[in-house]
Amino acid sequence: MAFTQDDLTAINDAIATGELEVQFADGKRVRYRSINELMRAKQHIENSISTAAGKAPRRGVRLNVNKGV
Repeated sequence: MAFTQDDLTAINDAIATGELEVQFADGKRVRYRSINELMRAKQHIENSISTAAGKAPRRGVRLNVNKGV
């Protein structure tokens, strides 16, 4: 399935309102189990859109900073 910007907008709107059910532009309705699952779906859609546009997918970076002794 090729994702569109409208799909990403629908996911973002659901995250902003706390809704777990999303209706996409093609009429499909998906109910997610949690906000974390919505966030993973958002990341997947963003990566798919970036790949389709010829860009490298966005990757997360984790930093562990310590003040020291």
